[in-house]
Amino acid sequence: MAPSVDLVVVFRASVGKTYSKAQARQNAQQAEQQYTRLLDTLKKGGLRAVGKRGEREGQLLVLVSCPEPVLNRLARRERYTDFLSGLPTNNPVGGEDLDSTPLSPADRLRLIHSYITSTVEDGGLGVAPQSDEWNRVESIMALHDHLFNDTWIRSWTTHQLGFVKYDKIKEQFGESIALYFSFLSTYTKALLVISAIGAACYFLAAPYSTVYSILLVLWSISFVEWWRIKQRVLSVRWGTRGSFRVEKRRAQYKHIAWWKRDLRILTSVPVILFFAAILAVILTGIFVFEAFVTQLYKGPGARIVGFSPTILFMAIVPRFLGLYHNYAVRLTNWENHAHQSSHDASLTIKTFSLSAIVAYLGLALSAFVYVPFGEQVMTFVQTNLFHKEFPFHASAKSWASSVMSTFGTGPTATFVANTTEKAAAAASEGIHQQKAKGYWETDSSNARGKLNPSRLQDQMFAFTVTNQVINTFLEIGLPFILRAVDSLKNGRGLSFAAPAGGAAKKKRVMFEDEASGSEVAKSANGKEEREFMERVRREVALPEYTLFADYSEMITQFGYVSLWSTIWPLAPVMSLINNWLELRSDAFKIAVHTRRPIPSRSDTIGPWLDTLTFLTWLSALTNSALVYLFRPNDHCKPVGTSLQHNHHHLSHSDSSTRELLFSALLVALAASHGYIIVRLIVRHVLERVLWKNSKEEKEAERLEQLVKEQYLRSLGVADVAVEKGAQVAEKVDPSVDSFKAFWEFDEGMDEIKRSIKDA
Repeated sequence: MAPSVDLVVVFRASVGKTYSKAQARQNAQQAEQQYTRLLDTLKKGGLRAVGKRGEREGQLLVLVSCPEPVLNRLARRERYTDFLSGLPTNNPVGGEDLDSTPLSPADRLRLIHSYITSTVEDGGLGVAPQSDEWNRVESIMALHDHLFNDTWIRSWTTHQLGFVKYDKIKEQFGESIALYFSFLSTYTKALLVISAIGAACYFLAAPYSTVYSILLVLWSISFVEWWRIKQRVLSVRWGTRGSFRVEKRRAQYKHIAWWKRDLRILTSVPVILFFAAILAVILTGIFVFEAFVTQLYKGPGARIVGFSPTILFMAIVPRFLGLYHNYAVRLTNWENHAHQSSHDASLTIKTFSLSAIVAYLGLALSAFVYVPFGEQVMTFVQTNLFHKEFPFHASAKSWASSVMSTFGTGPTATFVANTTEKAAAAASEGIHQQKAKGYWETDSSNARGKLNPSRLQDQMFAFTVTNQVINTFLEIGLPFILRAVDSLKNGRGLSFAAPAGGAAKKKRVMFEDEASGSEVAKSANGKEEREFMERVRREVALPEYTLFADYSEMITQFGYVSLWSTIWPLAPVMSLINNWLELRSDAFKIAVHTRRPIPSRSDTIGPWLDTLTFLTWLSALTNSALVYLFRPNDHCKPVGTSLQHNHHHLSHSDSSTRELLFSALLVALAASHGYIIVRLIVRHVLERVLWKNSKEEKEAERLEQLVKEQYLRSLGVADVAVEKGAQVAEKVDPSVDSFKAFWEFDEGMDEIKRSIKDA
């Protein structure tokens, strides 16, 4: 039977660099001191801890197990802490109740992990990975329950709809992971409605249907408000409502004045805007180059040149986002958030802001620049390329003049003047020869004919179908390929299983001073122990799981549906199919491709709910503008896009660009105000239908009342009346005894009997 291990502390004995003898000796001493202090801290805290060799050089794995008495005290302390913080718990578990009602695996791991990583002031051991005090502790991870994982993966069959059972996930991975799967399942169910509407409008209604746009905005608002209530219901059901009140402080937190922390947060705003502006300029430049310049080129390798914008995007944008992410992490650390939830929320907002620009700016430029004003932009590009003097020609003239002025007059000046004029003339002649060869399209009518009328629909198909297929492959298929490559590289043969480490295992030499402990090592490393350690090393080599990537993918997809599906109403259908697979791929990714997530309590999806609210507001603006600009005034079926139909506003020749944009702005402004009113109405109705007098609302009120009663009872003031037979040791007031007869003689009953007798 394998040893019972709760957590694994990954310790780095060396950093893998080449040291001199003195540096190596100093590094070994520092590693020994911190490793010894780590074991002492864990053992003094009542935990069992033992170190084992990792697979990578200089890596140590400290296996930690929590005895039942310590776990009982941790559970009891958490219950009392929740009580003092006013946190109602659905099923409070004290230490004495663990035998009859044991903790779930997620609660057990969460309690132990919180105990190890919390600060000493919060009652923990203070072992925070990557902190200044524990800079050699890389991470603290939990081991997978492979029996549960296998059962979980097998349960995803084609005969099931795939709407997960949240309670099982909560018991195994904690409330945060269960809340994500609940959100994904709820969002997928909501897509059923808008998918049916979108399919009907695609085949039956005109493109850019007003009815579909209105229903789309109503659906977006209703879903967000529905989920707002849904997460509240789940937090009451799971007993996590208000869990932020008991969240532990970060080990990196240092107390500073509130205004300094707020000032630091405000300081990050111009940095974000600066990077956002640069990113917008880069994406706009790539857009103009791809949509206009590459269409005008018809020389050798024209097809290859058509791929150059994609190459530029892949070469520039990911590097830029990586650079920005490093600054975002530094800024968030500098902001000095007290709790991990607020730290993660701040980093999420910073990171997703630029990711949204990358996701949506291309569609915005196509919808509001390319389609309505593509001919004007194409004419502008042609004018600057062919009908004006080339910058190189002007630079040649300027350079020639400067050279001539330098030499002055005389034979040398005459020679230089003749030479430079010939060079400039040759450059100009070469350019005209290049034009003559037909490398560029110079005819205006032909150039306008190169505009792609189905560009918007092509982009929507790429974003909602192609990109989602690629993302699924990157999540599920690519890790297997990388493992096979890593296995071949390290001489282990072709293997798709998770590697045991980053490098091949080296033969370990036994020294004389270790001979006395060799027998102990043999008894401690039996067959079962060796197999268990191989499994541990395989899981240590896996990457950590983070919720950010999965939430970001779903929120971005919601933006495509709510903001832009008016362009292509089948986008919700594609998203529905993707999410049906996403439920399974995310479960598979957690069970196979990543480490086991550390459980944590949460009652909300955090900043993602605010992001959804912002996207619904933005959808009111974009949908109203799209319908106003592109709704056709004929009634043909949506075979193509806007450029293939006569549009109510774009078809008028007297509609100037300024008037058109101003009118669209007014329509969007009116839609913004309408959104506020509609959201208030929808929120009010859903609150009455889904929350008021619901079982969860009554349970929340009962738990809140229970907490208050327990607190008053602990103070001895819950029951004002003295119980019968209780001894009262209060001092008797003499004035009361003097009126004893007055208080004992009651005339009320006699008066009632007399009135009855008279009747």
